[in-house]
Amino acid sequence: MTPASPDRPRSTGTDGDGAVEIVEYTDPACPWAWGSEPAFRLLRALTAGRARWRRVFGILFDEDDDPAPDPAAETAWYGRYIADIARHTRAPYARRLRWVAATSRPASLAAKAAERQGATAAERVLRRLRETTFVLGTPADTAERVRAALTGLDGVDVARLGAETGEPSVVAAVRRDHAEARDPVPEASAFHAPGPHGTGVKETDSGVRYALPTLVFSGPGGRVATPGWRSMAEYTAALRTVAPHHRWEPTPIDAEAALAEYRSLTGPDLSLLTGGTTPPRTAVRVETAGGPLWLHPDEAATHPVLMTRTS
Repeated sequence: MTPASPDRPRSTGTDGDGAVEIVEYTDPACPWAWGSEPAFRLLRALTAGRARWRRVFGILFDEDDDPAPDPAAETAWYGRYIADIARHTRAPYARRLRWVAATSRPASLAAKAAERQGATAAERVLRRLRETTFVLGTPADTAERVRAALTGLDGVDVARLGAETGEPSVVAAVRRDHAEARDPVPEASAFHAPGPHGTGVKETDSGVRYALPTLVFSGPGGRVATPGWRSMAEYTAALRTVAPHHRWEPTPIDAEAALAEYRSLTGPDLSLLTGGTTPPRTAVRVETAGGPLWLHPDEAATHPVLMTRTS
């Protein structure tokens, strides 16, 4: 965690009492972001009604990236890379990665468009799109694959989403996200920490971008950047720095309530959200190379990992 800066946030719109903003820099295909979801879910619950949470898509893989000279070798290497990261995050990962995402822009566009349908739809869409890579091993890297992955997703108007994904305003919003992710705040640039995700920015062909994921907290106490995969204790410390007059104490919920709320749970989700390890009784269990994923029955009914296995 970097020291708090007295600078005000770049974006001043907030929920709650207007005191706190959290900006999440992420990408649907980022394995570190996938591993950070349990902490981010708990943070969103902890700050609900007291902070504005804004998500920025950094586009980890872009359409104009040079293709790999040996796609099979690249896929094998990247599959091992995901498995290595999962050893740190304890996140599930696919038994076999079938290809590396050619681009994460189609998934980012869909996730951005889903925000128009509200927070629940936005979370379910992004989660399902992450799972195409990290549970199925088949990244949703085209508009067609995105549409197939989201078909039947409960609580989401998928037809509306498909129509709005290509709208100029959505395309422009993702373009702005791409630019913002390549203009990191000084606190991120100055960040250094031990471990496999110890720097706050990554070099690109044209400059630098935020390490993904990164949370930037802003409030009366200043601004704090927490790049990479960080502990829940580090995130709550950041909250206490930028908003010291709030109580930031997570409250566990029971496993069935977590399943009803989030529809898809990993082992780390279960641990952080419920404080225990007993899975929900009604959950549908899906095995992965990195441990089980538990799905709500309504989620399981249309989830591509189960549809693929039964087809």
